[in-house]
Amino acid sequence: MRGDDFKIRGQDTPPARLKDIRKGLLALHTLELMASTIYKFQISSSKEELNRQLIAAMCNEMVHYQDFQVKLFEYGWKPSKLRWLYWLVGFAFGFISRFLGTKAILRTGIWVESKAVSHYDALLHNVNWDEDTRKVIEKDQADEQGHIARWRNLYQSIQ
Repeated sequence: MRGDDFKIRGQDTPPARLKDIRKGLLALHTLELMASTIYKFQISSSKEELNRQLIAAMCNEMVHYQDFQVKLFEYGWKPSKLRWLYWLVGFAFGFISRFLGTKAILRTGIWVESKAVSHYDALLHNVNWDEDTRKVIEKDQADEQGHIARWRNLYQSIQ
């Protein structure tokens, strides 16, 4: 990344629009923290293909988390002080699903990513995003759809 990749955003933007953008970015940021934490606690020390896929998914979610953190700071905002609660939820989903086995890990991934895609859809339709931020959200949503396809394929292969 280069310095030109970052902008100060929000000048001359109506307060009501900024409020919606802030609320949306905070939601996306905390939900991506939860998603990366789920994957982090699903990964075991096993040398299985599933672990490689979970590592890749965790990394991808961490990029999304970073995308939204950057956008928050570009607008002059900070991440939620309550984001640790999403970390706890991610830990619980990740740890419990890992304990329950491969099918539970994959079902959890499908469910969480499906919820994420729905959340992205709602935010894309209900918030008047700036063009750069909209592109990031659309890219990240496409990644989530890819995760759903990956987890479904793996789930069907073990049926």
